[in-house]
Amino acid sequence: MSQTSKKISDSVMTMTELVLPHHTNQLGNLLGGQLMHWIDICAALSAAKHNNRVCVTASVDRIDFHHPIKLGDAVTLIASINRVFNTSMEVGVKVYAQNFREDTKIHSNTAYLTFVSVDNDGNTVKAKEAIPETVDEKRLYDEALTRRENRLKTRTKIT
Repeated sequence: MSQTSKKISDSVMTMTELVLPHHTNQLGNLLGGQLMHWIDICAALSAAKHNNRVCVTASVDRIDFHHPIKLGDAVTLIASINRVFNTSMEVGVKVYAQNFREDTKIHSNTAYLTFVSVDNDGNTVKAKEAIPETVDEKRLYDEALTRRENRLKTRTKIT
């Protein structure tokens, strides 16, 4: 492994948050914006860990809310690099909600974000190559290219 590459497994970042009253809506469910905030932080930490530098959010793919996350649940976010392109990289985040009183754990969300590696002046720099090793990492690596192609097809330029 060179200075310009890292194993995908080395980028894994796990974060756990407790859903408190100020994180919820009137129904006692976690606010979607709060979850998106946590997803962005966990993904940014994974990208930074992989590249040993600051990485900034370039885009967030669609986020579906499959199950409500309730007040008092523990939310665990697991992020890792899926693939590096040049200066950009896709980071996947899986979200689990766990209720300790009911002894339940559900996979509530999956999100894909694109980050860009930057230097101290905010200029983009080449990101470290991501080396997939497991079957799951190789699948996500291949799927990331398809998602990137779809992102680029639908991207609109703001003037």
